[in-house]
Amino acid sequence: MIAAKAYAAPKAHANLEPFKFDRREVGPKDVLIEIAYCGVCHSDIHQVRDEWGHGIFPMVPGHEIVGRITKVGAEVTKFKVGDLAGVGCFVDSCRHCPNCLAGEEQYCDVGMIGTYNGRDKEGNPTYGGYSNQIVVDEQYTLRISEKLPLAGVAPLLCAGITTYSPIMHWKIGKGHKVAVLGLGGLGHMAVKLAVSKGADVTVLSTSPNKKADAEKLGAHHFVVTSDEEQVKSAAGSFDFIINTISAQHEYNFYLQMLKVNGTMILLGVPPESPTLAAFPLIGRRRSIAGSLIGGIAETQEMLDYCAEHNIVSDVEVIPIDYIDTAYDRMIKGDVRYRFVIDMATI
Repeated sequence: MIAAKAYAAPKAHANLEPFKFDRREVGPKDVLIEIAYCGVCHSDIHQVRDEWGHGIFPMVPGHEIVGRITKVGAEVTKFKVGDLAGVGCFVDSCRHCPNCLAGEEQYCDVGMIGTYNGRDKEGNPTYGGYSNQIVVDEQYTLRISEKLPLAGVAPLLCAGITTYSPIMHWKIGKGHKVAVLGLGGLGHMAVKLAVSKGADVTVLSTSPNKKADAEKLGAHHFVVTSDEEQVKSAAGSFDFIINTISAQHEYNFYLQMLKVNGTMILLGVPPESPTLAAFPLIGRRRSIAGSLIGGIAETQEMLDYCAEHNIVSDVEVIPIDYIDTAYDRMIKGDVRYRFVIDMATI
């Protein structure tokens, strides 16, 4: 076994604290990654506080992981010691269902195995990236370019692929008018990626003070959704709305900003099921859809695309012992736009 150091939540709603545990030994097809940085996702807060239920404690969060490989198994062919590598939201799946075979392991019929707060095929709990190292099957490990700042790459493993996948699935690009609802960790990546694809991008936000940030990120327009006149001018104008909001909000209000045949794509998960009226949909043949991260092949495609186009997340790097304060700030929206933990501080 491999001794690992981490920060963990000992129980639901508890502050995180130092935690030691054993990783499995490196198997024939595994790689051992010395973690350099781990991004902090809003879902980490939901999981640590057991807001989605089924929490496994003690819990080591973190699924936006980047670092260098320090050991490889005898049968590994894709990586070598010294390579930069990353791990995203899951570390295994059944590998046999139609979705896995199609490269969409995130929709595994049996259920993907989460990087943390899951159980591996032997029934052992999985521990995430708020730790100094991790052992992962090479099939679920990603290549990371040396071209980009590593701290900024970490959130691409969740925020990046979560926004890239729907943009690619719906072929969003030139000729499309796209609204990004919410300018946080997901939203700022949606803006960067949609702009890079040639779409005309508008940010929808309740915060007028985010207009300057939206423009710096490349957005072409900004609508303050508390301003009645601005909302009225945006009615029926978008082909797509990429909805990144995890807080409670009114879907029907935003659906009316879609054109005929427009689609709202849900990425955020509100704590309670919002009310959805039929008339905003049937009156303009609008659609509402959802998207969940991406498969391994598409995540690699996204990482390569971002390296080619010099796209990374805007981050604030923090020491591990700042994590509880970071959680509080995230809930208040006080981060531009993603916290990333420097794992050298563990």
